[in-house]
Amino acid sequence: MEFLPENNDLVAIGVSVLSGSLVGLEREYKNKSAGFRTIVLICLGATAFTIASRYGVGSDDRIAANIITGIGFIGAGVIFKDKFSVMGLTTAAVIWMVAGIGMAAGIGYYGLSLSLSVITVVVLSVFNKVEGAMERLFLTRTLFIVFQDMDVNNLEELKRQMDKHRIKYVRKTVSKRARRLSVVFELTADRKTLQQFNNEMMNLSYVEEFYYNS
Repeated sequence: MEFLPENNDLVAIGVSVLSGSLVGLEREYKNKSAGFRTIVLICLGATAFTIASRYGVGSDDRIAANIITGIGFIGAGVIFKDKFSVMGLTTAAVIWMVAGIGMAAGIGYYGLSLSLSVITVVVLSVFNKVEGAMERLFLTRTLFIVFQDMDVNNLEELKRQMDKHRIKYVRKTVSKRARRLSVVFELTADRKTLQQFNNEMMNLSYVEEFYYNS
């Protein structure tokens, strides 16, 4: 039997594309790994599966659960973890949220779908500025340092430098790396203070290399 989409299904698809586009444009503007096309397709895919579930018998909950599971795999693919930090969590959360927006459109809650899209864009845009303002006052970074040799006096001298700048620090690890002393600190200060400390470290002869992780 030939299947033709109902008018409500076409409306749901249109709302899904529009809702996904609102969030996708924000992600594309910020040059994220999940950009405009990816976000729209995720939203549209969730809508399509939700619409399909309405035509099954007793399958709604199972298909909805499988959408959540499948989105979990996609979200995990954009998360990157290095030695000290995790990146991509916000993008993964956006993918998860967009799937929910698509499901809302597929069920027929068009106003909810569009409203959630607008709220998501506001959270990603406005709250990002709030985070930036907070970082200017209070910022925590993980600092990885490799000294030129195994002289622990250099470590003590670096601590005095941090005390001079009134930087709060917690020593996480100390290790030997290629006949050099390696130390990991967690630093807490305002952004300007950390930048000044960073500039000073560039001129310290006993520091071989260093880098930060958020």
